[in-house]
Amino acid sequence: MKNLSLSDITVGHWVQGGPISLDDWVGSVILIEVFQVNCPGCFIYALPRAVDLHQRYHDQGLVVMGLATAFEDYDKNTLENLQKLVTSGEVIGETYKALNQYGKLAEGKLPWKIPFPVGMDRVVEETEPVTDERVQRYAHEFLPEFEKYSDEQKLAVLQQVKHYLQQKSRKAVTFERFALQGTPSCIVFDRKAQLRDVSFGQIDYKQAMIEHLLVENAAD
Repeated sequence: MKNLSLSDITVGHWVQGGPISLDDWVGSVILIEVFQVNCPGCFIYALPRAVDLHQRYHDQGLVVMGLATAFEDYDKNTLENLQKLVTSGEVIGETYKALNQYGKLAEGKLPWKIPFPVGMDRVVEETEPVTDERVQRYAHEFLPEFEKYSDEQKLAVLQQVKHYLQQKSRKAVTFERFALQGTPSCIVFDRKAQLRDVSFGQIDYKQAMIEHLLVENAAD
């Protein structure tokens, strides 16, 4: 795991519960749920699970934070749409379509509120040129198993990465710094603010990990 710390979490704008100095959370177990507003899985699985963990373990020393990011669909994964989500429960794009299809909306809006602090990742214009060296670096950072691929697989992946980078107009700082593979993702720090887990997708071990970390170092 990279030598990353709590200070490497970068919030461009606080939308709820901020501004906050993350260092003030040292002494608590910290779960940062990274999502996009245009991400159905984030709202069907990850965010409801994060809300549940917040409700279960907040009094035992767990701090949960939502960090919205944007690595694609830059016209939808915006600060404005995040603000609408937090203030009124309004969802957009593919998120709206999926939640509406599964009957998870009330009068067209999210029927539950996010009860913990929410910020927007720092998103900046992408200015780095797309070179072969950058394509190789990106593939190695975001695909830990890249070197195990066959030559044919590597070539196909590098072509896909190059195409992605060529159309990528913006850079989400925290998302790229932690080499997240997509959304939903979660980043977990222990009570000593040491990075303990970075994971992508719907993970089954999250609650057990949180329970372990809450007990670990609790008496220190």
